[in-house]
Amino acid sequence: MQHMKWWGWGDESTTFDHHDKPALAPFVLDKVGINLDSGSSKVIAFDELEIEPSRLTDELRTALIEAVGDDWVLDSPMERVVHTYGKSLRDLVRIRRGDLGRLPDVVVYPPDEDATVAVLEAALAADAVVIPFGGGTNISGSLEAPRGEQRCVISLDMARLDQVIDIDVTSRTARIQAGALGPELERQLNARGWTIGHFPDSFNHSTLGGWIATRSSGMQSDKYGDIADLTRAVRVVTPRGVLATRNVPSTSTGPSVREMILGSEGRLGVITEATVHVHRVPENRTILGYLFPDWSRALRAMQAIAASDAAPSVTRVSDAGETQFSFATKKGGGLADKVQSLLLKQFLTRVKHFNLDDMCLSFIGYEGAPDHAARQRKLVGAIVKAHGGICVGSGPGELYDQKKFDTPYIRDFLLDRGGLADVSETSAPWAELEALYDGTMAAANKAFAELGVKGWIMCHLSHSYHSGACLYFTFAFSETPGEDGLAQYDVVKRAIQTAFMDHGATLSHHHAVGVEHSAWLAEDISPAGVEMIRALFDGVDPGNNLNPGKIIPGD
Repeated sequence: MQHMKWWGWGDESTTFDHHDKPALAPFVLDKVGINLDSGSSKVIAFDELEIEPSRLTDELRTALIEAVGDDWVLDSPMERVVHTYGKSLRDLVRIRRGDLGRLPDVVVYPPDEDATVAVLEAALAADAVVIPFGGGTNISGSLEAPRGEQRCVISLDMARLDQVIDIDVTSRTARIQAGALGPELERQLNARGWTIGHFPDSFNHSTLGGWIATRSSGMQSDKYGDIADLTRAVRVVTPRGVLATRNVPSTSTGPSVREMILGSEGRLGVITEATVHVHRVPENRTILGYLFPDWSRALRAMQAIAASDAAPSVTRVSDAGETQFSFATKKGGGLADKVQSLLLKQFLTRVKHFNLDDMCLSFIGYEGAPDHAARQRKLVGAIVKAHGGICVGSGPGELYDQKKFDTPYIRDFLLDRGGLADVSETSAPWAELEALYDGTMAAANKAFAELGVKGWIMCHLSHSYHSGACLYFTFAFSETPGEDGLAQYDVVKRAIQTAFMDHGATLSHHHAVGVEHSAWLAEDISPAGVEMIRALFDGVDPGNNLNPGKIIPGD
């Protein structure tokens, strides 16, 4: 099985390089105080890691081998380390310095649902812990075992369950095994003319089961919906048996057990299969770039687009800070590109009267038949013009498409040079978005000042809904030499999450709860809501064997 590198994002063959982006190094030095040309920090050598002996008993090993076969019960040091954490900033800082937390004792790869049932039965009989593992991309602490866990910990890797089982072309749904990675899932669907249309930042390394377990959103959710909208039925191996819901468009059969599985992070069982909406691969797909004079007018334009008859697949707009960052990541061009850029700046300042420091870059996507896309573009174009914006063509959109999965590599690149960078995302009603944005930016900058660090925070609106939108914040600062970087990070992260709560937003829009966000859960869903979830977990998993310690704070 191919996994991401144990100390960072992605595979060994892919890295981020800034030398072909001449404006990036000066930008980062000015905003965060990090010299990108400085030597990178060294990750501890794998051979220097202190790996505790596995607690797997002979009896449990025998039962697991009977369930999945001898070749698929693995307890090598590399297998255990790769499955220890997800890929949050905290995870990477800890693993790079040799802090492995509570390693899983064994990694098990079931080939099908029956084997998954057998593994869970063996684990429950031995009072072991089972943590489902998809692609390992989680950034909210959903994959780590509690540090004080004394029982045997099994990482249940679903990678072998990676097939599109069936496509119902009449109903436009597909049955897909939960371990299918994004690219493999799309490859199988595309071969038959279909797509799920779900493209999260983690797409290349995350799985269908992981998307469902964390209530994922994709870059084209404006059209296709979040994974909660796409998922019509699930099959889940639980301590109470196999939960199987029906593939129906809607139902009124009490509280939805399908909804209970969405966002459950492995606390209720192991997802083995889901039936999801699929769509025909669109005839045409175009993403256009737009520029707005400022953030306030850009937000109002996105709200107007959401309320209109247009139905674009992407409605994304960056604030001024993220717009400046995006331009700084552009590759150096020739003379023609420089002349074109200069002419555009002159047009914006002299004709449109833009202040370039306030300018906001937007990407809006269109899919479908040419006449349908043309109608969408006309509707959106009128709204953009009414809010002072202009279209700048398909070039920026093509660049966005090329870079859309690169952000985690940039985070690792900064971490190599002493920079701590992370994201926090939320959603709120349209009426509250500007106050939420202003409050979050102020809270983060206050935290930077309290720490005495040079920090940077930027934001984009990533998804639009009927009543509101998702705001996605990215922040970075340079770790103070001699200080605990994670302690500094916690100050900033806490300030941002608290600002979300103070402004009536949710603690997470699509990165789940895990352990990173659990402290704010009661503020988000009320103490009564926490007790309802606790009762559900206790009722399904009274032994606390399934991914303990996640979602419920202090559980």
